[in-house]
Amino acid sequence: MIMDNGLTESTLGEICSLVTDGTHDTPKRVSTGYPLIKAKEIVGGKIDFESSDQISESDHRKVIARSKPEFGDTLFAHIGASLGEAAFVNTTQEFSIKNIALFKPNPAIIDARYLYYCIIGPEFQGFAKGTKTGSAQPFLALHQLRDYRIRYHLDITFQRRIGGILSAYDELIENSQRRIQILEEMARSLYREWFVNFRFPGHEKAKFVPSVLGMIPKGWEVKTLAKIAEVNRLQINARNAPDELHYIDISSVSPGQIDNITAYPFADAPGRARRIVRHGDVLWSCVRPNRRSYALVMDPAPNTIASTGFAVLTATQVPFTFLYAATTTDDFVAYLSNNATGSAYPAVTATTFEKADLLIPPTPLLQNFGDVTVPIFEQIHVLQRQIQNLRGTRNLLLPRLLTNQK
Repeated sequence: MIMDNGLTESTLGEICSLVTDGTHDTPKRVSTGYPLIKAKEIVGGKIDFESSDQISESDHRKVIARSKPEFGDTLFAHIGASLGEAAFVNTTQEFSIKNIALFKPNPAIIDARYLYYCIIGPEFQGFAKGTKTGSAQPFLALHQLRDYRIRYHLDITFQRRIGGILSAYDELIENSQRRIQILEEMARSLYREWFVNFRFPGHEKAKFVPSVLGMIPKGWEVKTLAKIAEVNRLQINARNAPDELHYIDISSVSPGQIDNITAYPFADAPGRARRIVRHGDVLWSCVRPNRRSYALVMDPAPNTIASTGFAVLTATQVPFTFLYAATTTDDFVAYLSNNATGSAYPAVTATTFEKADLLIPPTPLLQNFGDVTVPIFEQIHVLQRQIQNLRGTRNLLLPRLLTNQK
């Protein structure tokens, strides 16, 4: 159906050469193989390959016989809590998908990037969130996706122009994300060099003594986290609650960053909105610590509150950047994972954090580390704000470009 404003309407199944989904089985994980991407690995329009499970080549071949993701496809989470998340496949790397819908655009009808922006646009997202069925495990059936009537520009050259405008914002976002990764690696490399490999300033003259963590430089101490930080120091209640709060849920935090903060009147806020967070606090999800849902809080809005599903770590005797680096190493994640209880939802408690042994260097070295790394994390925060602004501008433009709004 052709409309007067240059738009036409077809079903998603008509403009795609294939609408399918990935495996619903659980292939055995292997140490080295092909990535198996699930809904939780689709974050902010990107595919997180680093956090994904790996499966064998034989299992991978079975999965891609049904659904093989290729450059230009759009992935769409249509099952579970991540329903609505989407990502443009911007890689030629081979991988498999599980419980994720796959849209292969027909290049004679619709531009690949343009289709992706249609999928993350408000019309399709409104359909997805409003049509889902199931309460414990919301989902959209494939036939519902194939039958969805999508409005799009008939002129494919115009589609490409729109895709180019919107993707320019995404490229700026990606550039900022790459800069953030470089800065984070600088800070982590310095931590490893000084406090793991013991190549700190003056290390040539250091003498080593035994400790519960092995041989350590003389003058350094092994302390529990409770000696250098507080856990869950501040909470709100009905008596001291603000009229409005900015809420951080567990699902809003991915490794190293806070993806989303939601404003609520206190009366409408989730019951778990209780932990007060301040500048320099470290957020750590207590559930499934192997997923590394942690973040450093920088310059938060007034009345920022986190879920009680987090442990909020507040540095008291060390720079907050040292606390963040020390509690996000592979060894610390392994410590949490090994001390988690529960089979369905393995979790740790505040006590688990408080009892963790950490190697603490002398105060001058801690201060040196803080002097170097605090500016690094301040730069990271500026870049994260830039990303938020770019996403906001793109999201304002997106519906206008897709529907010819002035």
